[in-house]
Amino acid sequence: MKIAVIDDEKYSREELIYQIRQILPDAQIREAYSGVKAMELLEQERFDLLFIDVRLGDMLGTTVASLARKLMPQAKIVFATAYSEYAVKAFELEVDNYILKPFDPRRVRQVLESCTAAPPAPAAAPVPKVAVTVNRHTTLLDVEDVVYIETDSSGRHCIIHTSGGTYSSTHTLSEYDVKLSPYGFFRIHKTCLVQLRLIQDIFPWSSNGFALHMQGFSQVLPISRDRIKPLRQKLAL
Repeated sequence: MKIAVIDDEKYSREELIYQIRQILPDAQIREAYSGVKAMELLEQERFDLLFIDVRLGDMLGTTVASLARKLMPQAKIVFATAYSEYAVKAFELEVDNYILKPFDPRRVRQVLESCTAAPPAPAAAPVPKVAVTVNRHTTLLDVEDVVYIETDSSGRHCIIHTSGGTYSSTHTLSEYDVKLSPYGFFRIHKTCLVQLRLIQDIFPWSSNGFALHMQGFSQVLPISRDRIKPLRQKLAL
């Protein structure tokens, strides 16, 4: 981690750097003793974390913070100040935190841990439901319960086979193909979409073709010739 400590008071700089090294001994730390020097430093190097004194000898630290935010928007910025009223100002300027002088080691540790914590993992995308409407009553099916979907006799609508029952749907198989392919479904035929993890077996079928069974179902589901190779690739066969 690369850290900049910007403060016009030598003692304050040295004390803060000492405390940072007690917590992050491997950190690369650069320092600046004025606003002008800070500007030069920020234009030459990039930092992960900056501690900026609010009242520098030649300018306000808020000016330095503004430049830092433009040059390195991902960097964390912490105000260091002897004036508690700047704690509110820190949040108005959307900096990440603040510490008060004289520096309390516990507070310095707290701020460092907050600024160096790994960002939370992105939330997993919600698995969609499959909506089936019959007589104005809509049933929401969990995708993991759907075993396979096939077109009905008209070829326009679908029949959804689940581990708990069979449902009719007015949606087309192509619509389900687009919606469910990211969740492990694969179209083995123009009339059938299956959940890959629930395939029970694959076997030779008529005219040198192949078919398969799904777990819990005895129905034979033919596989189109042009889908055999992609299916094998999906299953790593």
